[in-house]
Amino acid sequence: MLGICLENVRKSTPLVHNITNYVTVNDVANVLLACGGSPIMSDEPDDVADITSICGGLNINIGTLNKRSIEAMFVAGAKANELGHPVLLDPVGAGASALRTNTAVEIMEKIKLDVIRGNISEIKTLALGSGTTKGVDADAADTVTEDNLDQMVAFAKSFAAKSGAVVAITGAIDLVADAEKCYVIRNGRPEMSRITGTGCQLSGIATAYAVANPDNKTEAVAAAVCVMGLAGEIGVANMVEGEGNSSLRNRIIDAIYNMDAETLNKGAKYEVR
Repeated sequence: MLGICLENVRKSTPLVHNITNYVTVNDVANVLLACGGSPIMSDEPDDVADITSICGGLNINIGTLNKRSIEAMFVAGAKANELGHPVLLDPVGAGASALRTNTAVEIMEKIKLDVIRGNISEIKTLALGSGTTKGVDADAADTVTEDNLDQMVAFAKSFAAKSGAVVAITGAIDLVADAEKCYVIRNGRPEMSRITGTGCQLSGIATAYAVANPDNKTEAVAAAVCVMGLAGEIGVANMVEGEGNSSLRNRIIDAIYNMDAETLNKGAKYEVR
Protein backbone atom coordinates (compact mmCIF):
# COMPACT_ATOMS: atom_id res chain seq x y z
CA MET A 1 0.00 0.00 0.00
CA LEU A 2 1.09 3.55 -0.71
CA GLY A 3 0.77 4.43 2.97
CA ILE A 4 3.82 2.32 3.78
CA CYS A 5 5.90 4.60 1.55
CA LEU A 6 4.64 7.59 3.54
CA GLU A 7 5.45 5.93 6.85
CA ASN A 8 8.99 5.13 5.66
CA VAL A 9 9.56 8.83 4.98
CA ARG A 10 8.27 9.81 8.42
CA LYS A 11 10.49 7.21 10.09
CA SER A 12 13.72 7.97 8.23
CA THR A 13 13.56 11.78 7.75
CA PRO A 14 15.47 11.73 4.43
CA LEU A 15 17.82 14.65 3.88
CA VAL A 16 17.42 16.00 0.34
CA HIS A 17 19.81 18.32 -1.50
CA ASN A 18 17.84 20.63 -3.78
CA ILE A 19 19.35 22.57 -6.64
CA THR A 20 16.08 24.24 -7.42
CA ASN A 21 14.74 27.49 -8.81
CA TYR A 22 14.60 30.64 -6.74
CA VAL A 23 10.90 31.22 -7.51
CA THR A 24 9.84 28.28 -5.33
CA VAL A 25 12.83 27.43 -3.15
CA ASN A 26 11.12 28.38 0.12
CA ASP A 27 8.01 26.35 -0.68
CA VAL A 28 10.12 23.33 -1.62
CA ALA A 29 11.94 23.55 1.71
CA ASN A 30 8.70 23.85 3.67
CA VAL A 31 6.94 21.03 1.86
CA LEU A 32 9.91 18.72 2.45
CA LEU A 33 9.67 19.45 6.16
CA ALA A 34 5.90 18.93 6.00
CA CYS A 35 6.18 15.49 4.37
CA GLY A 36 8.71 14.28 6.93
CA GLY A 37 11.93 14.99 5.09
CA SER A 38 14.65 17.58 5.61
CA PRO A 39 15.91 20.08 2.99
CA ILE A 40 19.28 21.56 2.11
CA MET A 41 19.61 24.09 -0.71
CA SER A 42 22.93 24.83 -2.42
CA ASP A 43 23.89 25.68 -6.01
CA GLU A 44 27.49 26.85 -5.50
CA PRO A 45 29.79 24.53 -7.49
CA ASP A 46 32.46 24.62 -4.75
CA ASP A 47 29.88 23.60 -2.14
CA VAL A 48 27.57 21.06 -3.75
CA ALA A 49 29.79 17.97 -3.67
CA ASP A 50 30.13 18.22 0.10
CA ILE A 51 26.43 18.95 0.56
CA THR A 52 25.40 16.05 -1.67
CA SER A 53 27.70 13.76 0.31
CA ILE A 54 25.81 14.32 3.55
CA CYS A 55 22.35 14.00 1.95
CA GLY A 56 20.41 10.94 0.91
CA GLY A 57 19.12 12.22 -2.42
CA LEU A 58 19.46 15.00 -5.00
CA ASN A 59 16.63 17.02 -6.56
CA ILE A 60 17.69 18.92 -9.72
CA ASN A 61 15.24 21.56 -10.98
CA ILE A 62 16.16 23.65 -14.04
CA GLY A 63 13.52 26.35 -13.53
CA THR A 64 15.93 29.31 -13.20
CA LEU A 65 19.13 28.27 -14.90
CA ASN A 66 22.42 30.14 -14.87
CA LYS A 67 25.97 29.07 -15.67
CA ARG A 68 26.86 28.59 -12.00
CA SER A 69 23.84 26.44 -11.21
CA ILE A 70 24.32 24.35 -14.34
CA GLU A 71 27.91 23.59 -13.31
CA ALA A 72 26.67 22.74 -9.82
CA MET A 73 24.08 20.32 -11.20
CA PHE A 74 26.74 18.24 -12.95
CA VAL A 75 29.12 18.31 -9.97
CA ALA A 76 26.37 17.29 -7.54
CA GLY A 77 24.98 14.69 -9.95
CA ALA A 78 28.37 13.04 -10.35
CA LYS A 79 28.81 12.90 -6.58
CA ALA A 80 25.32 11.49 -6.04
CA ASN A 81 25.97 8.81 -8.68
CA GLU A 82 29.30 7.97 -7.04
CA LEU A 83 27.55 7.48 -3.69
CA GLY A 84 24.52 5.67 -5.12
CA HIS A 85 22.06 8.35 -4.01
CA PRO A 86 18.74 8.73 -5.87
CA VAL A 87 18.67 11.64 -8.32
CA LEU A 88 15.51 13.33 -9.60
CA LEU A 89 15.39 15.68 -12.60
CA ASP A 90 12.60 18.24 -12.92
CA PRO A 91 13.04 19.66 -16.46
CA VAL A 92 11.04 22.85 -15.89
CA GLY A 93 10.30 24.57 -19.19
CA ALA A 94 12.34 22.14 -21.28
CA GLY A 95 11.41 22.97 -24.85
CA ALA A 96 10.83 26.66 -24.11
CA SER A 97 14.46 27.61 -24.82
CA ALA A 98 17.58 26.03 -26.24
CA LEU A 99 19.41 26.41 -22.91
CA ARG A 100 16.76 24.58 -20.93
CA THR A 101 16.35 21.85 -23.51
CA ASN A 102 20.06 21.28 -24.04
CA THR A 103 20.81 21.32 -20.32
CA ALA A 104 18.07 18.81 -19.53
CA VAL A 105 19.15 16.49 -22.33
CA GLU A 106 22.81 16.72 -21.27
CA ILE A 107 21.87 15.95 -17.66
CA MET A 108 20.06 12.85 -18.89
CA GLU A 109 23.14 11.80 -20.85
CA LYS A 110 25.75 12.42 -18.15
CA ILE A 111 23.93 11.71 -14.87
CA LYS A 112 22.20 8.46 -13.94
CA LEU A 113 18.67 9.53 -13.05
CA ASP A 114 16.32 7.58 -10.81
CA VAL A 115 13.27 9.77 -11.37
CA ILE A 116 12.23 12.25 -14.06
CA ARG A 117 9.19 14.39 -13.19
CA GLY A 118 7.57 16.94 -15.45
CA ASN A 119 4.49 17.81 -17.43
CA ILE A 120 3.80 16.01 -20.69
CA SER A 121 5.36 18.74 -22.87
CA GLU A 122 8.59 18.65 -20.87
CA ILE A 123 8.77 14.86 -20.88
CA LYS A 124 8.10 14.72 -24.63
CA THR A 125 10.89 17.24 -25.14
CA LEU A 126 13.33 14.97 -23.30
CA ALA A 127 12.12 11.92 -25.19
CA LEU A 128 12.55 13.66 -28.54
CA GLY A 129 15.47 15.92 -27.69
CA SER A 130 13.50 18.98 -28.78
CA GLY A 131 10.04 20.48 -28.50
CA THR A 132 7.94 23.45 -27.51
CA THR A 133 6.19 24.30 -24.28
CA LYS A 134 3.95 27.16 -23.23
CA GLY A 135 6.36 28.68 -20.72
CA VAL A 136 6.55 26.19 -17.87
CA ASP A 137 2.99 24.93 -18.51
CA ALA A 138 2.05 22.00 -20.68
CA ASP A 139 0.90 22.76 -24.20
CA ALA A 140 -2.85 22.14 -24.49
CA ALA A 141 -2.22 19.80 -27.41
CA ASP A 142 -0.14 17.57 -25.16
CA THR A 143 -2.55 16.94 -22.29
CA VAL A 144 -3.14 13.41 -21.02
CA THR A 145 -6.84 12.63 -21.46
CA GLU A 146 -9.11 9.61 -21.16
CA ASP A 147 -9.17 9.43 -24.97
CA ASN A 148 -5.38 9.16 -25.39
CA LEU A 149 -4.66 7.42 -22.09
CA ASP A 150 -3.59 4.08 -23.57
CA GLN A 151 -1.16 5.84 -25.91
CA MET A 152 0.25 7.99 -23.11
CA VAL A 153 0.69 5.01 -20.77
CA ALA A 154 2.63 3.23 -23.51
CA PHE A 155 4.75 6.36 -24.07
CA ALA A 156 5.51 6.68 -20.34
CA LYS A 157 6.60 3.04 -20.09
CA SER A 158 8.70 3.34 -23.23
CA PHE A 159 10.50 6.47 -22.00
CA ALA A 160 11.06 4.86 -18.60
CA ALA A 161 12.67 1.89 -20.31
CA LYS A 162 14.81 4.16 -22.50
CA SER A 163 15.92 6.45 -19.68
CA GLY A 164 16.25 3.83 -16.96
CA ALA A 165 14.32 6.14 -14.62
CA VAL A 166 10.89 6.19 -13.05
CA VAL A 167 8.94 8.68 -15.18
CA ALA A 168 6.28 10.86 -13.56
CA ILE A 169 4.10 12.86 -15.96
CA THR A 170 1.86 15.22 -14.04
CA GLY A 171 -1.29 17.00 -15.15
CA ALA A 172 -5.05 16.54 -14.84
CA ILE A 173 -4.32 12.80 -15.02
CA ASP A 174 -0.93 11.80 -13.59
CA LEU A 175 1.18 8.90 -14.83
CA VAL A 176 4.02 7.26 -12.90
CA ALA A 177 5.76 4.55 -14.88
CA ASP A 178 8.67 2.19 -15.04
CA ALA A 179 9.31 -0.11 -17.98
CA GLU A 180 6.77 -2.68 -16.77
CA LYS A 181 3.88 -0.84 -15.11
CA CYS A 182 2.20 2.54 -14.93
CA TYR A 183 0.21 4.10 -12.11
CA VAL A 184 -2.67 6.17 -13.51
CA ILE A 185 -3.54 8.71 -10.80
CA ARG A 186 -6.61 10.94 -10.68
CA ASN A 187 -6.03 12.95 -7.50
CA GLY A 188 -5.75 16.73 -7.51
CA ARG A 189 -7.73 19.88 -8.20
CA PRO A 190 -7.59 22.37 -11.09
CA GLU A 191 -7.07 25.20 -8.58
CA MET A 192 -3.57 23.84 -7.97
CA SER A 193 -2.50 25.24 -11.34
CA ARG A 194 -3.05 28.76 -9.97
CA ILE A 195 -0.23 28.33 -7.48
CA THR A 196 3.36 28.73 -8.60
CA GLY A 197 5.45 25.76 -7.61
CA THR A 198 3.18 22.79 -6.93
CA GLY A 199 5.25 20.81 -9.42
CA CYS A 200 8.51 21.92 -7.82
CA GLN A 201 7.14 20.95 -4.42
CA LEU A 202 6.15 17.54 -5.76
CA SER A 203 9.68 16.97 -7.08
CA GLY A 204 11.06 17.61 -3.60
CA ILE A 205 8.55 15.22 -2.05
CA ALA A 206 9.18 12.56 -4.70
CA THR A 207 12.93 12.73 -4.05
CA ALA A 208 12.35 12.20 -0.33
CA TYR A 209 10.04 9.27 -1.05
CA ALA A 210 12.60 7.69 -3.40
CA VAL A 211 15.31 8.00 -0.75
CA ALA A 212 13.11 6.45 1.95
CA ASN A 213 11.92 3.58 -0.29
CA PRO A 214 15.04 2.51 -2.21
CA ASP A 215 13.72 -0.91 -3.18
CA ASN A 216 10.37 0.32 -4.46
CA LYS A 217 10.94 3.65 -6.20
CA THR A 218 8.04 3.40 -8.64
CA GLU A 219 5.44 2.94 -5.93
CA ALA A 220 7.22 5.56 -3.81
CA VAL A 221 6.95 8.18 -6.55
CA ALA A 222 3.32 7.19 -7.16
CA ALA A 223 2.68 7.68 -3.44
CA ALA A 224 4.29 11.13 -3.57
CA VAL A 225 2.10 12.13 -6.53
CA CYS A 226 -1.02 10.91 -4.70
CA VAL A 227 0.05 12.81 -1.56
CA MET A 228 0.36 16.06 -3.50
CA GLY A 229 -2.92 15.61 -5.37
CA LEU A 230 -4.81 14.57 -2.27
CA ALA A 231 -3.37 17.53 -0.35
CA GLY A 232 -4.75 19.77 -3.09
CA GLU A 233 -8.19 18.24 -2.66
CA ILE A 234 -8.04 18.67 1.12
CA GLY A 235 -6.69 22.20 0.77
CA VAL A 236 -9.53 23.28 -1.52
CA ALA A 237 -12.12 21.62 0.73
CA ASN A 238 -10.78 23.54 3.75
CA MET A 239 -10.82 26.98 2.10
CA VAL A 240 -13.20 29.60 3.46
CA GLU A 241 -14.82 32.63 1.86
CA GLY A 242 -12.32 35.32 0.96
CA GLU A 243 -9.34 33.00 0.59
CA GLY A 244 -7.42 32.66 -2.66
CA ASN A 245 -4.35 31.01 -4.12
CA SER A 246 -1.97 32.23 -1.39
CA SER A 247 -4.13 30.60 1.29
CA LEU A 248 -4.47 27.46 -0.82
CA ARG A 249 -0.68 27.13 -1.01
CA ASN A 250 -0.49 27.13 2.78
CA ARG A 251 -3.43 24.76 3.14
CA ILE A 252 -1.79 22.28 0.77
CA ILE A 253 1.42 22.31 2.83
CA ASP A 254 -0.64 21.91 6.01
CA ALA A 255 -2.50 18.95 4.48
CA ILE A 256 0.81 17.28 3.65
CA TYR A 257 2.06 17.95 7.19
CA ASN A 258 -1.05 16.31 8.68
CA MET A 259 -1.37 13.41 6.22
CA ASP A 260 -0.97 9.88 7.54
CA ALA A 261 -0.95 6.46 5.92
CA GLU A 262 -4.65 5.86 6.55
CA THR A 263 -5.64 9.15 4.91
CA LEU A 264 -3.43 8.42 1.91
CA ASN A 265 -4.65 4.86 1.45
CA LYS A 266 -8.29 5.96 1.65
CA GLY A 267 -7.91 9.02 -0.54
CA ALA A 268 -5.50 7.85 -3.26
CA LYS A 269 -7.27 7.43 -6.61
CA TYR A 270 -5.22 5.24 -8.89
CA GLU A 271 -5.08 2.15 -11.04
CA VAL A 272 -2.07 0.19 -12.27
CA ARG A 273 -1.75 -0.67 -15.96
